[in-house]
Amino acid sequence: MERRGFIQGIVAFAGLGVWIGRDAFAQSMDKKAVEDMQKNWKSLLADGTPEVTAKPELKLSKDEWRKRLSPAAYDVLREEGTERAGTSPLNGEKRPGVFVCAGCDLPLFTSAMKYESGTGWPSFFTTIPGAFAKKTDYKLVLPRTEYHCAKCGGHHGHVFEDGPQPTRERWCNNGVALKFIPKSKA
Repeated sequence: MERRGFIQGIVAFAGLGVWIGRDAFAQSMDKKAVEDMQKNWKSLLADGTPEVTAKPELKLSKDEWRKRLSPAAYDVLREEGTERAGTSPLNGEKRPGVFVCAGCDLPLFTSAMKYESGTGWPSFFTTIPGAFAKKTDYKLVLPRTEYHCAKCGGHHGHVFEDGPQPTRERWCNNGVALKFIPKSKA
């Protein structure tokens, strides 16, 4: 009986290895798709959308930012505030296009990177490469990863590790920190 249990254990362990290997292969295929999406995001650029260049940095005085932004966008982008969940019209935005920073128009995400997280904020599973800088935020005692626009330094939200495969990332963005530019039909 012990020998039979041992053999069954080995067969089960080998089967588990094959299953894990197959799952890892499927995930690598998904990761390749995400990498392709990050490389080819410019195909969704609308006419007139600026290229991703964090330089030169955009530095304005508080008064200049207040003139440029709505009060809600100023609170989020410049004071690291948070908009109320479920209030952004961008939650339901499903057209092809690009989400840009409301402060400086830097492209941040494409519509293909967006998903419905159920949190009440626009959420994305990846970003346009080079769009953000990260830092650790301890405002709620436990550390969180906060992200800011690479060009203007505006606060956008936090990234969590509870998103969908293959990245497992949820870039939880304040809607007032974004503008959506639909893909042109040219």
